[in-house]
Parts: sequence; structure tokens; C-alpha cells
Amino acid sequence: QVQLVESGGGLVQAGDSLRLSCAASKLTVMSYAMAWFRQAPGKERTFVAGIRWSISSYADSVKGRFTISKDSAKNTLFLQMNNLKPEDTAVYYCAAQPQTAVSSYDYWGQGTQVTVSS
Repeated sequence: QVQLVESGGGLVQAGDSLRLSCAASKLTVMSYAMAWFRQAPGKERTFVAGIRWSISSYADSVKGRFTISKDSAKNTLFLQMNNLKPEDTAVYYCAAQPQTAVSSYDYWGQGTQVTVSS
């Protein structure tokens, strides 16, 4: 079955950078709309960044700091996170759905923890 496996999280200081990866199996990342979401303790899961038909979109809180990208050779989705802030602390999830889908995402990873200290 489809698997999405995130990695790259960790504990960093404010101002540092991290790159999250989401390796896909049984799914071709270039053929799907994909996104990153995050969930902070006690809060709902929220959209961070997405890419559909090569068009990227970002939550206002991360614009200019985060960049979403795909690598077809590695069949992997990335999230480059620069100038991290304590409020970026959360579990980050990748998700995928068909490019033409308008409903909720079909496939989810297990998440990777990002902790940013001040």
C-alpha cells in the first residue's frame, strides 16, 4: 500500500534551518498534489505548504521562510525551513492526493517532530 515516511525533524535553535523529507512508496510524487501540515500540542493540524500542478502555496506564517519542492529521482517531497521560530514547533506531516481532488488528502505520513528553542 501507499507509504509516506517523513524524516529530518529535530531540536534546533531559533534562526536555524531544517529540511524535512517525505519519501513515498507505491505513489509517484510528481503525479500527486502534495502538502505539508503541522500540529502543535493542543492545537489542530494546519496547512503549511502545498504543491499542485507545479504551483506552490504557503501559509502566511511561513511565507518567505519555507520552500516546498519535489524530487522525481528520489520520489521525495521536501520542505526547506529557514529562520525557524519557536512557534514553528510542531509535528510535521506530509500528505498526498490526486491532482484533481478537491476533498481531504488521501494519504498521510506518521509525522516528524520539529522543536525550535528560543
